[in-house]
Amino acid sequence: MRAVRSRQEVNGRIGEMTQGCGEISALYRGTSAMCSLVLAAGLSVSAAFADGIQPGLWQVISRTQTGGVIGPPHESSKCLTPQDTSDLATTFAPASRTVNSTCAPIEHKLSGSRLSWRLTCKGQLDMELIGEFNFDSPQHYTGTVQTKAAMAGMPMLDSQQNIEGRWLSACPQ
Repeated sequence: MRAVRSRQEVNGRIGEMTQGCGEISALYRGTSAMCSLVLAAGLSVSAAFADGIQPGLWQVISRTQTGGVIGPPHESSKCLTPQDTSDLATTFAPASRTVNSTCAPIEHKLSGSRLSWRLTCKGQLDMELIGEFNFDSPQHYTGTVQTKAAMAGMPMLDSQQNIEGRWLSACPQ
């Protein structure tokens, strides 16, 4: 392994090391600007809230703040299946796939309408991701994903991603 010479090269290497990190969430895959920098983010329509969120087409708006700078909102949509909505801890948790780093098992807790998780990885890229989601109705949720990272001992910019999801309709056929 060769030495990293500049911050620009560090940022480029992070992108190489973190292929697939966009799977932080099936709902906001590809929306996390920080993911690319430091890694890189319901059972039926008539289900009771205690059962989760509704399957269907979801609009997801995310906004990332890095180094005190708030980026523009990013909007995406995703169809969630009954299987996706029946296991919120899996659907909303990160996938721990990195290169040259080893990740501990994801710690997660689902309590009522709240999900929290934590992922830590050590190696060429040291990082900690902390996610908190509030499913305040079967058709709405909010979340925050905080990221801290260092590469080759050099701290990277911390980030926070604020996420809001709204149910739109049944998935198109």
